[in-house]
Amino acid sequence: MNYTFWDNTIKSYLIVFGVILLALIVKKIISKYCAGLLYRMIGKAGKSITKQSFFNLVVQPLELFVVLFITFVSIDKLNFPSALEFKIFKYTSREIIDSLTSGLLVVSFIWLCVRLIDFTAMILEEKSNFSQDVADSQLIVFFKDFFKVILVIVGVLLVLHFSFHRNIGNLLTGLSIVGAAIALATRESLENLIASFIIFFDKPFATGDVVKVLQFTGTVEKIGLRSTRIRTESKTYITVPNKQMVDSVVDNVSLRTQRKDEIKLEMDIENTAAKLNELITAIKQKLQTKTIIETPHVHLIETGKQAHIIGVDFFTPITQSLDEFSDLKESVNLDIIKIVEAMQMKFAVNTKA
Repeated sequence: MNYTFWDNTIKSYLIVFGVILLALIVKKIISKYCAGLLYRMIGKAGKSITKQSFFNLVVQPLELFVVLFITFVSIDKLNFPSALEFKIFKYTSREIIDSLTSGLLVVSFIWLCVRLIDFTAMILEEKSNFSQDVADSQLIVFFKDFFKVILVIVGVLLVLHFSFHRNIGNLLTGLSIVGAAIALATRESLENLIASFIIFFDKPFATGDVVKVLQFTGTVEKIGLRSTRIRTESKTYITVPNKQMVDSVVDNVSLRTQRKDEIKLEMDIENTAAKLNELITAIKQKLQTKTIIETPHVHLIETGKQAHIIGVDFFTPITQSLDEFSDLKESVNLDIIKIVEAMQMKFAVNTKA
């Protein structure tokens, strides 16, 4: 047992390997215990989120962190074998292994933190389900992605500090200069990022709203850090930069209070004023018989050498579906045609010639 091999006794190797083997055996127990402590601290906020859901998120990264930590602490008790000493450029094998171990610990810890962000987002999404504001759910997704990006950047800085022994203060100073140059080069991306914050806080639209923008009409499916994804009426999927969504005139169709239809009747110039007045009265009376129609208007809005133009417009409740609205428009158009035919009046022909 006291035989020395690679600068360490057999007894030392057995103790270290025994500790590592024990860590592999009890890693799940330790991880679940630690996860239970974490759940007691933050899990109470999400009443309907089960403990098992939390465990599914954090146990795996916790197991990896526990095994790596115990393994590296145990191996550190051994003397580094002189037979394995070598240099790559100016770095020794010992320094390379130390850097790798530090990097792996940082990566496993950041992975655990990312899973905690996911769980926090689950809790907030649960609470947002009781809110009438649809934008709350999208806001949670947005900031979940945002904080994950920040966490990854922090992880990279920690790896540079612990694995490559870089001074983070000097590194941040250098990055600020580089960042300024990158900001100038990626100005448009930064403008889109700022626009995304404006969208979330000003809330001109939210996920699920039907909007008209840049000659497109569709349903907002996702609001990201850089762009907004819209499913158009033609079922195509377009991506609009957030800056354009902020700078353009956006018509939020979902927020309208009523549906409106407009009809222009171009009547033949030979129709007399009395006949036109009779037609206007007949159309008004017909529209008033339809209880679904609100505030109908029928007026002679224009006359000229080629046609008399009668404007017809009316509103319907927003609760009416699009198909029902289309059926109503068809019914109104047919009624107007029947009235014109019954009065033996004529529509204008080739008014654009």
